[in-house]
Amino acid sequence: MLAVSIHERRKIVRLALESPLTEGRDGARWYGGHQALARALSRSAGVTVHSYVYLPQEYEEVQAFGRGQHVGGERLMYNEVELPESSDGDFDDQAFARMQSRWPLGHLAWVFGVERDQLLRLRLLPTTRVALDDATSDTLLEGLLRGIAA
Repeated sequence: MLAVSIHERRKIVRLALESPLTEGRDGARWYGGHQALARALSRSAGVTVHSYVYLPQEYEEVQAFGRGQHVGGERLMYNEVELPESSDGDFDDQAFARMQSRWPLGHLAWVFGVERDQLLRLRLLPTTRVALDDATSDTLLEGLLRGIAA
C-alpha cells in the first residue's frame, strides 16, 4: 500500500510505503536503506526527490535523488550534538531551535518553504491509500498528483 499525502499550498507530496517492514523504529531504518522508489520517481518524473528518515532520539537523514542518481544528502546523529546552554547554565530553547534549522530536516524544510515542524507533520495530512497491485492505481495516483509537480 502506498500512502499519499499532499501539502497543496507548497506542492509537497509525501509518499510512504505501508507494510510490516516500514512500521515503527525498524521501519524508519528500513527506509534509510531502500531508496528505489525515490530513485525511480526522480528518473521518471524528471524532478529532484528528497527522502528523509526521522528517528527521534537517534538521528535524522535526508537523501536527494535526481535523474535516478543519488545527488546529495546528510545524516545527523543526535548523540553527537552538543546542546546549547544559556549563560545561567539552563537549556537554551531559542539556540536549540536555531541549531535544528541547520540540521538536515531543517534545511529540507527551508528548501520546501515550510517550518521544520510542518515537514514532520506531513504524515498527519489527509492521506489517500493506493494499492500497488491494483490496475487502477496509476489513474488514481495521476489524479492525485495532477498539477503538483508543475
